[in-house]
Amino acid sequence: MLYLGELAAILTSITYAANSALFTVAGRKVGAMVVNRVRLAAACLFLCLGGWILTGNPWPLDAGWEHWFWLGSSGIVGLVIGDAFLFQAFVWVGPRLSMLMMSLAPIIAAFVAWIILGESLSGMQIAGVLITLLGVSWVVLDKNSKASGKKENYLRGILYGLAGATGQGLGLVLAKPGLRDDFSPLSANFIRMFSACVLIWLITLAQKKFRSTIREVRINSQALLAILGGAFSGPFLGVTLSLFALQNTSIGVASTLMALPPIFLLPAEAVLFKEKIGWGSILGTGVALLGVAVLFLF
Repeated sequence: MLYLGELAAILTSITYAANSALFTVAGRKVGAMVVNRVRLAAACLFLCLGGWILTGNPWPLDAGWEHWFWLGSSGIVGLVIGDAFLFQAFVWVGPRLSMLMMSLAPIIAAFVAWIILGESLSGMQIAGVLITLLGVSWVVLDKNSKASGKKENYLRGILYGLAGATGQGLGLVLAKPGLRDDFSPLSANFIRMFSACVLIWLITLAQKKFRSTIREVRINSQALLAILGGAFSGPFLGVTLSLFALQNTSIGVASTLMALPPIFLLPAEAVLFKEKIGWGSILGTGVALLGVAVLFLF
C-alpha cells in the first residue's frame, strides 16, 4: 500500500498528542511525579506483553552489558529526569506548549553529539535549527494566547519544558552507542523503560512515598485510567507505529511527520483545556515544525 509508512508516522503523532493530553489530565489530579512513577511501571508491562506477542520473549535476551549500560543511562536521563520536568510542564502550561518545547530535543541532541561525538550539521540543518528556534520563540512570546494553568507558573512551565527537552536530547545521545550492531529497537525501548522504572521506584521507596503513590491512583480512578491510556498510547502503541514508519519510509519524512503533536494539540487544548490560542501561536507552531522538517529532510 502506498504511503503506509507516512500514514504510520502521522498516527504516531496522534498517539503522542493523545499521550500528552492524557498525562496532563492525570498530572493535574495526582501530580507529575505520581504520573511518571505509575506510567513507567505500566509501560514496562505493556512492552513485556508486546515483546512476548511480537518476538516470543518478554525479556531482551540478546542484550549485553553495553546495551544495558548505555540504554539504561539513556532511560534514566531521558525518562526519569527529563520526563519529570516535562510532566510538570504539562500541569503548568498544558500539553501543546510543552510538546512544542520538546521539538527542541533533536536540536539539543545534535548540539551535544557535535561536542561529544564529533558529528556535524550541514548548512541547511543549521538553518532548520534557527527556524525552529524562531518558531518556538514566537509562540512563547505571543501575548494573544493564554496557556492553561496559572499565569505565575507560565515562565516556570517554559523552563521546565526546556529542561525536559534537554533531558530527552541527552537521552538520545546516550542511546546511540547502545543501538549499534543492529540491536532491536523494541528491546532497546524496553531496557530504557525498565531501567528508568527500577530507579524511580527505588527513589520512591527511599522517600517513603510508595503507599501515598498507590493511594493517589486508587482514589483517583480517572487519573489512573488516563495514566494507563497514556502509557499504552505513547511508549507501546506510539513507539511500535514509529518503528513501522521508519521501516516503510525515509527517516527524514518519518521524523518530520512524527513531530506533528503540537498541531494536533491546537484544537484539543482549545476544547479540552479551554486555552485561548492566538494566531501568533498557530503561525509560530507552523514555523517551528517547518524548521524540524528542514532539519530532517535536508
